Amino acid sequence: MACAWILFAVLLLFTLPSGSFKPVITPDGPHLVIQKGGQLELRCEDNTGAYADKLRWHRDKGKRIDGEQAKDGAIVINLASIQLQHMGRYTCQSTQTREKSSIYIYVKDLENAFVRSMVNGLLVKEGEDCTLPCLVTDPTVTSLSLLSCSGSAVPAGLNYTADPQKGIVIHNITKVFEGCYVCTGLMGGVTVKSSQYDVNVRRVPESAPVISLSRSENVILMTDEALELICSTSNINHDLHLAWSFPQGANALESHASHILPGSWGYKRSSTLWIKSAVISDSGIYSCQAQNEKGVSSATVHLDVYERGFINVTEGENKAVDVREGESLTLRVEMTSYPKPSSAYWTYNNQQLRNTSEHVITLHNQQYRYINELKLVRVHCAEGGIYTFSASHNYASINKSFFVHVHCKPIIVSQEGPIDGQVKCVASGYPAPKISWYYCEPRHTRCSQLMNATQEEEDAAVVTMSVSKFGRTEVESRLNITKGRYHTLECVATMLGEEAYTLFSISERTVPHKLFTPVLTGVVTASVVLMLFLIILLYKYMQKPKYEIHWKVIDSIHGNNYTYIDPTQLPYDPKWEFPRERLRFGKILGAGAFGKVVAATAYGLSSPDTVTTVAVKMLKPSAHSTEKDALMSELKILSYLGNHMNIVNLLGACTVGGPILVITEFCCHGDLLNFLRRKRDAFFSSKTGDGYYKNLLSQTQSSREGTENGYMLMRSYQKKSKQTEWSDDKDDLTIDTEDLLSFSYQVAKGMDFLTSKNCVHRDLAARNILLTKGRVAKICDFGLARDIAKDSNYVLRGNARLPVKWMSPESLFSCVYTFESDVWSYGILLWEIFSLGNSPYPGVPVGSMFYKMIQDGYRMSEPEFAPSEIYEVMRWCWSSDPLKRPTFRKLVERTEMLLSEATKHVYLNLSDNAGSSISESSDCPFLQRASSQRLSSVGSTTGSTQPLLLATNDVFLEHETC
Repeated sequence: MACAWILFAVLLLFTLPSGSFKPVITPDGPHLVIQKGGQLELRCEDNTGAYADKLRWHRDKGKRIDGEQAKDGAIVINLASIQLQHMGRYTCQSTQTREKSSIYIYVKDLENAFVRSMVNGLLVKEGEDCTLPCLVTDPTVTSLSLLSCSGSAVPAGLNYTADPQKGIVIHNITKVFEGCYVCTGLMGGVTVKSSQYDVNVRRVPESAPVISLSRSENVILMTDEALELICSTSNINHDLHLAWSFPQGANALESHASHILPGSWGYKRSSTLWIKSAVISDSGIYSCQAQNEKGVSSATVHLDVYERGFINVTEGENKAVDVREGESLTLRVEMTSYPKPSSAYWTYNNQQLRNTSEHVITLHNQQYRYINELKLVRVHCAEGGIYTFSASHNYASINKSFFVHVHCKPIIVSQEGPIDGQVKCVASGYPAPKISWYYCEPRHTRCSQLMNATQEEEDAAVVTMSVSKFGRTEVESRLNITKGRYHTLECVATMLGEEAYTLFSISERTVPHKLFTPVLTGVVTASVVLMLFLIILLYKYMQKPKYEIHWKVIDSIHGNNYTYIDPTQLPYDPKWEFPRERLRFGKILGAGAFGKVVAATAYGLSSPDTVTTVAVKMLKPSAHSTEKDALMSELKILSYLGNHMNIVNLLGACTVGGPILVITEFCCHGDLLNFLRRKRDAFFSSKTGDGYYKNLLSQTQSSREGTENGYMLMRSYQKKSKQTEWSDDKDDLTIDTEDLLSFSYQVAKGMDFLTSKNCVHRDLAARNILLTKGRVAKICDFGLARDIAKDSNYVLRGNARLPVKWMSPESLFSCVYTFESDVWSYGILLWEIFSLGNSPYPGVPVGSMFYKMIQDGYRMSEPEFAPSEIYEVMRWCWSSDPLKRPTFRKLVERTEMLLSEATKHVYLNLSDNAGSSISESSDCPFLQRASSQRLSSVGSTTGSTQPLLLATNDVFLEHETC
């Protein structure tokens, strides 16, 4: 019987239409409106009554149901006094069939058209939907919409939907939509409003966190050393976790810290791991993991702990190297070391090598890997031998030797004979040359070049005289002359395709001739005239001024003798190359005898979308190879020096596919000299007075030109300034003494930088100082764009034109150019600045009288607008003894003391901005620059050698807008 009922139930389930078991709610309808405080009775039953005990009431969001009870085979909700909290959707569901029915109950409140929410603050993640629970109490409320709490419309782009039974849903909310909102509607033609809702949007990261570690991927320690690893990351919200994993048994400690980033950038967290005293078992992988809502990131460090330090060479065996004479050779040693070697040097035949232009020593360092290179430039034959690299620290040392064999071209050392029918020929080379003998009939002719020459192979005796393992080997060959019918015998020494020869005259024949024939006399006369003509042309050519960069980089100092680095030997990094098709040339800023400077627009200099105004140096089409070499040398020196705010910095170059172009910063106000002359009428100063000269060496010497106390009074001479095309002056502001002090300070800063790089300027003057926006002064070498033959500031002395009035006594009379001679020129520059562009020594022509005045100690008097402190600085710079002149570092300190705090603050801000610009564009794999110290100065008894530094030259970009 039971089986029959089960079968009947199954058949009934499959035969009845869908929905036959759906519960029935009484009263029916989609919703029901009940007055607040009224009675509610909801009855739920199924169609047959067979499943009454399987019915259950539910409310949305799991709210509690009051007044539920079973009655007469149905589930009944009975509320005697309904309130607003009872409003919502009620669902009746069969637990047997999972069928359900629902009804929405409105609790009409005459005082509140919207349900007053207990919680008005909403927190939602960015990108999700935000539901404002502004439920209406009466379905007659229409035109449901959303406004900001201030009554204005919602922000543009905010997308929402309104439902009287669910509220208002803001879709795909973002941080910009965060704020206060209120729901509004119309009820009986009257606008009604809900409670206010403060919507707070929590930002969500776009990706897994990015981790930075304080140490690189591989770390080496010795036992008992400490390790600190800092793992840091940031997230747009605080949902961020950091954790370390490390080898089991490692004695590591952890600490965590977090802080809020300024603005709305989120949160930053860091975790520090310490090992106070490392042991071997601490070796392994240390991993930092960061997790946010988007995923997990990790960064690892591999730690190796050793009992003692080490030095390991990649190729441990000594090496033999062959090179041809005149070629360059680079010897390279790669090694790993911990700790860093305290000593690393090269020796040649047990003599330590210094860094010179012939032996260029460079060091590349990448963490624990070191690459040491010795470049032998244009190797001489005598430079063969054993080159050894040595490195050491307290725990280990290594030596790596290179056996360099120089293939020397053969030369004829000596010849002898014929004596008693025998000749001797001595040749040398490496490897040992082979000597061959050739007979021929013509006189003074190379027999080996003739087809019918006879080679002697039997009667020659060859003896090796001296053997050198690395140098030349001498070979002697003696030959008995057996073929007397020939006139010429040739000795040929050959080695690896190279040869040397000498000729012997082995037979004398009498040929009648007349010495002074008319033809011979005419030829000799014409030759003499032609020779004189060529000598005159050569002299004229040598007298013609050549273009050369004035800046010189010092290699070493021995007393008063300076040795300069050959700029052609400085390296040029191809990273400076800039596509010439991205340059658009404008007006000519300056032109000289050899070239010109042109304003140009560079597209994509710092980044693909930037447009930068630059100055481009180039040679004229008629330039010779010497001028091209000089411009290339200037490019190499600029790249070697690096950048500084107060020099005209290198931005790029074009050296391939056309003429050489040197791209530098564009300075919109032109040179300082013309700037000062243009600003004379706009200068404010309370100081006036006549110009004069006075003797600073002796105040008691006899007077000149009617003077009584050693002072030489002269009328101030002012030359009208000529507007240069370089200037695009839009700076209409006046200038005052503070501006002049600022120019003086900035030039001193720039020269201090050049001095630190062992660079002597040799032509420091106001005409070689350029001004850019913000009145920033920049030192340059204007030689290419200035025709010194037509410039009155350059006077012909010997076969050179020199800026005589700016030169120190030792430069004038001894041709010595030092840091101290630049300091003298700086004093003249100060006089130019504080006279607003007057020419030095006004009214005094350059001649014997001028040179006598300089030797006797006469100096220029205080310029019209100079404070007394500045004039004291000038006198200090003009000391006759170079060693008593200040350094540029002291000049920086002295001029800085005279500046106002406001000017110092402005310069400090400019320096910081320049520094940040540099650091942002340092993405190229270059060599690290070593710091260079100032060399011994004039009169020093110590001679040091300045190493050639292969440098990373960060590009310093300045977008000029004046």
